Amino acid sequence: MRFGTLPKRLFVTGTDTGIGKTVVCAVLMAGLRGFYWKPIQSGLTEETDTQWVKRATGLPAGHFMDEAYKFQNPLSPQASAAIEGIRIDMAALSLPPGAMKRKSLIVEGAGGVMVPLNESHFMLDLIKQTGLPALLVARSALGTINHSLLSLEKLRRNGVEVAGVVLNGPRNPENREAIEYYGNTEVLAELAPLPEINHRRLEEIFSQWAG
Repeated sequence: MRFGTLPKRLFVTGTDTGIGKTVVCAVLMAGLRGFYWKPIQSGLTEETDTQWVKRATGLPAGHFMDEAYKFQNPLSPQASAAIEGIRIDMAALSLPPGAMKRKSLIVEGAGGVMVPLNESHFMLDLIKQTGLPALLVARSALGTINHSLLSLEKLRRNGVEVAGVVLNGPRNPENREAIEYYGNTEVLAELAPLPEINHRRLEEIFSQWAG
């Protein structure tokens, strides 16, 4: 599968937090001009991921759906919710009405595949609940092979379709080849460090990936 033939509705997940999921979502949004939903936002000290993607892409507010949960502390969703005396309800994480009718829909997870949402559910359960194919974002650096293969295996064992992998960071051909071979998947794109991020640069990156 080439990047340009990816499904237009995706759940963007990662091997960890701070892995680059939001930047990848911004590239997808800039290219597809679709609709973005971040169901759970943990950490409100700065702008939310939704606000950042909106600012980076320059897309109108109508392209963005409200979060189901927003928590003050930058912790796992379960821990952030517990501090505020809230239990995350999976029913509240259903796709917004009409979301699946959108030509393009980008849903972004929080943290990695097995980050807990409550006492019995994980991010994996939310991915399954949406029914969307997963695009896995992983670091390109040392340690990524183990994290990537574990995440891919967990997704597949639970019936989630894996659309492919995006590697974030300096190019590492050995790690790319290992993830593709042992993970039986494709690294669809590699995202080098970006000194500047704006809508023109994001559109350029999307065009390069899709080409």
